[in-house]
Amino acid sequence: MRGQTAPDHGIARVAARQGGVITHAQLRRVGLSPQAIERRIRTGGLQPLHRGVFAVGHPLTGVDGRRWAAVLALGEQAFLSHSSAADAFAIRVTSSGLIHVTVRGRGGRERRSGIRVHRPRALSDDEVTTRHGLPITTPARTILDLASTGLRHRSLEAALDEAERRKLLDFAELDRLLARYPRRRGTRSLKAQLARYRGPADVRSRLERLAYELCDGNGLPRPLVNTVIEGKVRDFCWPHCRLVVEADSYRWHRSPSALNDDRERDVELTLAGFRTLRFTYEQVTRRPDYVVRALVAAFGAG
Repeated sequence: MRGQTAPDHGIARVAARQGGVITHAQLRRVGLSPQAIERRIRTGGLQPLHRGVFAVGHPLTGVDGRRWAAVLALGEQAFLSHSSAADAFAIRVTSSGLIHVTVRGRGGRERRSGIRVHRPRALSDDEVTTRHGLPITTPARTILDLASTGLRHRSLEAALDEAERRKLLDFAELDRLLARYPRRRGTRSLKAQLARYRGPADVRSRLERLAYELCDGNGLPRPLVNTVIEGKVRDFCWPHCRLVVEADSYRWHRSPSALNDDRERDVELTLAGFRTLRFTYEQVTRRPDYVVRALVAAFGAG
């Protein structure tokens, strides 16, 4: 625009990527001298938020700007974390104005208003990422941090469900984190919630018994169990009606790769002329009538 200088354009570009905020170092890099920075502070062009961090043009920053300001205030080894990261991922919404930031090393020791600083003993590279450029802990690490702050039972379960619904979690990643931090606070409660996703190990045997009871009670042949069809082991198969039943017994493994593998298995069977039914652990144990009706209908259509 007419009247704007090259530094103005640089400031606008940087601030647009960072929720409307910019650091003193970034202002210097786009060409402002220390005197020019002070002049803009006096005239209101830069509004101080934290030491060395400014809102551009006005003091009213949105939640994205406050997140950026908090992380930038604490240096290059700072990451949005805990409830603030959960809110950013829309895993668990918070109305708190306090921004949680996890910092590696010993930097950023000065207290800053509105920021809760966490300094873990360890924070590996595979536990951090970026979201729209903002440094942030991964969804898995965020869930672990939520558990460590005392979030439990239904609240923790709801956060896990929302993370899974948004396809943010590979549960195998959570498994690795729990193994990495076996004594960390919250690990026990998180494991207890994840047991719901895992399901008891005898789900296949329960489904097997249910299938046998159904077949015996209706004069139908029992299925073949753990049979190789089209190069892969299938849970149950009735070859005479070309029906395959798979037990989705471990939602714990509903990672993107596992989900893709399941769908490929279904496609392979369909192309080979088989129909596939899938039942979860909860359906088998809590809704057996539903499973029975579905199998009877499938036999009738075979």
